[in-house]
Amino acid sequence: MQRPDPALKDPAYLDGQFLVAMPGIGDERFARSVIYLCAHSADGAMGIIVNKPVADLSMPDLLIQLDIASEADAIRLRERVGHMPVLMGGPVDAKRGFVLHTADFHIDQSTLQIDEGVCLTATVEILRAIADGRGPSNAVLALGYAGWQAGQLENEILANGWLNCPADPELIFDPGLGTKYDQVLKAIGIDPAMLSAEAGRA
Repeated sequence: MQRPDPALKDPAYLDGQFLVAMPGIGDERFARSVIYLCAHSADGAMGIIVNKPVADLSMPDLLIQLDIASEADAIRLRERVGHMPVLMGGPVDAKRGFVLHTADFHIDQSTLQIDEGVCLTATVEILRAIADGRGPSNAVLALGYAGWQAGQLENEILANGWLNCPADPELIFDPGLGTKYDQVLKAIGIDPAMLSAEAGRA
């Protein structure tokens, strides 16, 4: 799939960037979320939360549950994909899987290249490739996504619900989910402790 030309991207849209939830987000489902924005246009936006795990579900367990791999493969799977987190990608379509991955893997007609180095694929074929060791060098699987209707995300940003900043691909695939929120804030020069203090003021 052809790589997008950064010069052709509309600066009014934020696809390929991080959204960082501010204390005034007003929706507990997004508290302390870091979202990688996969698509943004006049029609709306779609992104994946990259710092919230699905409780008690590992990638090997999921591959076995989906009959992509067998119980007999469990040990091999733990070695191969045990480090890949299963994320709670957002409240929309929560039973559907979305794989964010490096650009060293693509499936014709199925893989969307979002930015240089980051792609999105939402078909079972990529899970089979990951299970067989033919997948991308780095990947995270998210169940569900965050979605916004036309103009909704822009209004939430104006209301100080979100900050946006350039995305760091390494951080997307970093298995340390608990530290991503603070890492992104620090990268844009914001002290997370100060943000927490401001959130408590009436």
